Formats: sequence, structure tokens, C-alpha cells
Amino acid sequence: MASASLPRASIEGTPLRWRSIAALGPILLCGFVAAAHAQTAEDFVAQNLTARGGADKLAAIRSYVTKGEMRLPGDFKLAYTETKSRLDSGAACAVRIDAAIQGLTVVQAYDGKSGWRINPFEGRKDAELMGADEARALGDEALIDGELLSATAKGSKVEYLGREDIDGTQAYKLRVSQTDGTMFTYYLDPDVYLEIRVIEDRTIRGAEQETQTDFGDYEKVAGVYFPFSIASGPKNSADSDKQVITIASGEANVAVPPGLFAMPAAPVASTK
Repeated sequence: MASASLPRASIEGTPLRWRSIAALGPILLCGFVAAAHAQTAEDFVAQNLTARGGADKLAAIRSYVTKGEMRLPGDFKLAYTETKSRLDSGAACAVRIDAAIQGLTVVQAYDGKSGWRINPFEGRKDAELMGADEARALGDEALIDGELLSATAKGSKVEYLGREDIDGTQAYKLRVSQTDGTMFTYYLDPDVYLEIRVIEDRTIRGAEQETQTDFGDYEKVAGVYFPFSIASGPKNSADSDKQVITIASGEANVAVPPGLFAMPAAPVASTK
């Protein structure tokens, strides 16, 4: 499906009466500050939803498939495919990720209840169940809408925490707190209200993990903006230590094969 680059606001060529504006500076500044403080978390969630494409267009996407490249630390490059699909009830989605290199494919999947993986690089050819913490993390990643826009449906709390400098951008900062204690801190671009960074704090097997994910190169798919560049790693890690996913194509409402997210049954041992 054809995609469109994200437009950015421009005032180029607009005649501005600078002296008049300068004279009103203190009044306008007070008004802007008051307006900024008056904004609530709900306001920013609504602006993010509008920026993504709106509730109707987002809800119309029942499945979303991306293909591209995953680059791991050490400059290992894998062919990457991710398939997400909405489930019948609630905000939950299923997901399957396939990453292949040199004829070997790593698979991670979540079917709405449990997660599983196949990792031939660990000498495992058969699927194995993930632990509960890892499965929950993959279930969060599966969301087509994302954690921020799914917060109400999941019973999560959203707070507005003010603004913070993110690489020279005074981003709006929101925190999503799940009922299990997992937290996502969102940073929204002040011009277009799309997320540019998310800090995820969760517990995996008793250990606290803090992951930073940067989003960019937004493209429109079926009327909804999705990031086509996703870089993640431990918070404040060097670029060389991050996993980078570069999306080459995104397609919505693809027919998903039955059983794609289900864990394969273990092979039956031969009795001969």
C-alpha cells in the first residue's frame, strides 16, 4: 500500500507584523503558559489519537503487517516480518515476529494469552513457552493502537508530567501506569503530537528493566501514521548498542493465516 510522508507545519511565506507581535509578547506569553498548564492528560491523548489518524481509521485496522530489516548490535542484519492482529474482545492483540539470517529464523509470538518462541541460535528447533513476564511484555508490544491509546481499555492510568527536552525538542511527557506496576513514559512531539520516544519500566524475572525506544520516519498506512524507524535498547545506551528496525513496507487488513499465532505442537517421538 502506498504511504505518505508525515507533513510538518510551516509558516514560510506568511506575512507577519513582527513589531505588533513583539508589543503583545508578555500578554501572549502569559496566555500560552496558562493554556499549557490547563491542558490535561486526556487532552494530549486525544491530540495523539487525532495525529495518528483518528479513532475510526485506527479501529478499522484489524491487522497490520510490516516487513523490513532488523539490525542488532555488532551490525548483524536480519530480514524482519511482524504481524499484528486484533482479538475479538478488549484492547488485546496477537503478534508474531519472524527474524531470519543465514537460513535460520527466530520466532516470537503472543496469542492473546501466552507467549512462545523458537530460537535456533540457542540450539532449539522446537517452540518453548515464555515466562509470564516476557509474555506480558510481548503482549504490550502487540497492541496496534499502542499503550497510550489503549490505556483506558486496559484500566491503566495516564498522567501529564510537563515538558522535557528530547534531543533539542521540548516534548510533552505523559506516563502510562499499568495495574501490574509496568510504566511507559511517552514523549510527544510538540508540533504533531506523535510519540518520538517511550521509556518502558517493567520487571522481568524479578529484575527491573528500563528500555528506551525512539520512533521516527512516520508513514501513513490505511489513513493511520505508524513509525517506520524504531530504535531500542537500555536507557541512555549508545547507538551502537541498540536494536534498530527499519520498515520497508507496511500493510493493513492483511488476511492472517489460521493458527499463525498458536504455539506449534511438539513433534511426536518415533517409536521405531
